[in-house]
Amino acid sequence: MINKYGMRKIILQSIFILSIGIFVLACQSPESIEEATYYSNGKDIYKSKCQNCHGVNGEGLGELAPPLTDSLFLKQNKSRLACIIKNGLNESITIHQKTYNGKMPGLNFADIDIAQVIVYITNSFGNKQGMYSYKKVSEDLKNCK
Repeated sequence: MINKYGMRKIILQSIFILSIGIFVLACQSPESIEEATYYSNGKDIYKSKCQNCHGVNGEGLGELAPPLTDSLFLKQNKSRLACIIKNGLNESITIHQKTYNGKMPGLNFADIDIAQVIVYITNSFGNKQGMYSYKKVSEDLKNCK
């Protein structure tokens, strides 16, 4: 049985822990919260629409689908990613010195969904490229070939 001093100690510890949690959340900038939200939503979309070909860990699917683990390719082609996701890909690409000729179908996603998937893949699998807004996706889609 807990006496009143033991109960007081438990309550004070709980308040202290809750205060730390609130402080940590309050220290996050709106930008970091937005990026975390994009990342989380992008992960869900990736799992349901992309993972079958590109793999749980972005490792790709043999000769058919390239891995998403090449930061250099993703960095050099970041402005093309929205077009690739939206319209698919029907050209050869080289990743990790390996050429992939498979066709990727286009995915009829909204701009926000594309942005969230881009944030997820460019910040997972060894990639760390930060935020990519749906406004940037809209701009990029205007330049698709």
